[in-house]
Amino acid sequence: MIPLSDDNPTVRPPVMTILVIAAIGCAWVLVQGAGFEDRLVRSICNLGLVPGELTKQAVLGSGIPIAPGLVCAIDQDPINWWTPVLSMFLHGGWDHLIINLLFLWVFGNNVEDVMGAPRFLAFYLLCGLAAAGAHVAVDPASPLPTVGASGAISGVMGAYLVLFPRVRVRMFFVLFIVPFPAWMVLLWYLVGQMFIGLPQLGQPGDLTGGVAVWAHIGGFLAGALFIRAFVDPELIEQRRSILLQRGLLRAVDGV
Repeated sequence: MIPLSDDNPTVRPPVMTILVIAAIGCAWVLVQGAGFEDRLVRSICNLGLVPGELTKQAVLGSGIPIAPGLVCAIDQDPINWWTPVLSMFLHGGWDHLIINLLFLWVFGNNVEDVMGAPRFLAFYLLCGLAAAGAHVAVDPASPLPTVGASGAISGVMGAYLVLFPRVRVRMFFVLFIVPFPAWMVLLWYLVGQMFIGLPQLGQPGDLTGGVAVWAHIGGFLAGALFIRAFVDPELIEQRRSILLQRGLLRAVDGV
């Protein structure tokens, strides 16, 4: 299921959500060559998060084939320490990029609406780091590089579940657009990730098709846990007042 929109109006422009999307887009074009294989693969190898490099548990100089004729080797480059953040802005392909940005737009603008742009950025990065931590913790010796904003975006989704559980979200589902309550969409996502991820716990090095599902789970739980520390009570009251004036308050469940 892919989200297309929700019945949850915002009262302020989602400036930071747009800036994060723009940063991801710029990284895709300028750093990853808009998906052209050589630059894409090299960006994943050099800037992707490799648990074994951070923990020093992967054998220095060892490597894995990442593309025909190219091996991604374990090194001690200082940039490795920045990969938990850098990897949040990189992607593995057009489908990976577009789906992540759809999720970020649908769920991010409302979460930003109740915390403001600076807090939203801090929250987004915190969730992304929590996602990276969960991924490293599950397989600390892994030599596989991973990229993607989905861990941080999962944190935004966890926050949305806490804030707006009964808002309707229109999902593209089996060739149809179907409205579902947010709690159903988001819990389905979390349960699905756990169903995929639990078998990984006994299979180190298995990313189940290249997807770091424990990063998704860690990010989601972090978002649900930390959201109340980031919301701004004044913005919540302003939002309520404006939506009431517009006659839209009853359409919104939650804050």
